[in-house]
Amino acid sequence: MAQIQLRTRKSPHRAALHGVHSLDSFVFTVPDLDEAERFYDAFGLAPRREGARLDLYTESHPHAWGSLYQAPGVKKLQYLRFACFAEDFDAIAARIERLGVPRCAPHPLGDDSGLWVQHPEGYPVQIVVAAKSAPDDRSELATEPRPPTGTGASLNRARIPKVHPRRLSHILLFCAQVPEALRFYEEALGLRVTDRSGDHIVFMHGVHGSDHHLIAMAKSAGPGLHHLSWDVANIDEVGRGMEQMLAAGHVRGWGVGRHVLGSNYFHYVRDPWGSYCEYSCDMDYVPGDFDWAAGDHPPEDSFYAWGPRVPEDFITNFEIEPAKA
Repeated sequence: MAQIQLRTRKSPHRAALHGVHSLDSFVFTVPDLDEAERFYDAFGLAPRREGARLDLYTESHPHAWGSLYQAPGVKKLQYLRFACFAEDFDAIAARIERLGVPRCAPHPLGDDSGLWVQHPEGYPVQIVVAAKSAPDDRSELATEPRPPTGTGASLNRARIPKVHPRRLSHILLFCAQVPEALRFYEEALGLRVTDRSGDHIVFMHGVHGSDHHLIAMAKSAGPGLHHLSWDVANIDEVGRGMEQMLAAGHVRGWGVGRHVLGSNYFHYVRDPWGSYCEYSCDMDYVPGDFDWAAGDHPPEDSFYAWGPRVPEDFITNFEIEPAKA
């Protein structure tokens, strides 16, 4: 397995831009950690138990993308941690102070490193100095060689390997106060809008290079987690991922299809708590030295280019609404 180097210093051509470079980690609670471990293992991640915590890894990357803890009740987003380069931290902290962004105590599930501030929707956000986990280039598409003539049937279901995502691509959050959250991410953390559809959905990228979006926000009645998106090697792995989750009993979801904003191929698998994990490939990339012209797109022409009909409850925030059978 190739070693992946995590960049710890910013590129010279972005020296004047002081913003976070990665979503370093997400933290949420679920009612059953054993069930969570089974789900993410079936999805193709490499979950690891650390005491009362479940950390989510991918097999080909050293970074821990997020952590889950067990707590009664519905699944609940607890906090987000963003990472910046060391030479950007003081400038980000000074900007936060100048803007009057409220500070907050470290989350009980977190630590006291870096800077803790309060998101406009009330949950904590941590900013730390850490290596860049967001990609420095567009994800490479892996192509399989064509089988020799007469051997096409060698690709049968019994021998299809399990799909293992390569890294976290992005997170989509529910948000009641989209304009306020947008200002927080843009003015305080230094993210930039890539594309949007009014205040219904907003996609944001990092100024030091990231996928089309490393976070997105969808309008809802309150905060929450809609989905985690994981990068895979090609559209065949998107389809194979769908099949492996169907075989594991996770039959609710959406896809296979292709998005308009971001351009990625997708399949969403509904998790046991009403949110989703997405297999994603070939997403647009925003280089650190490129100024992307943000667009505002009509809702009817900005969601997906092709695919099956969207489930009626696909944009339902089950952290604040009761789940339906």
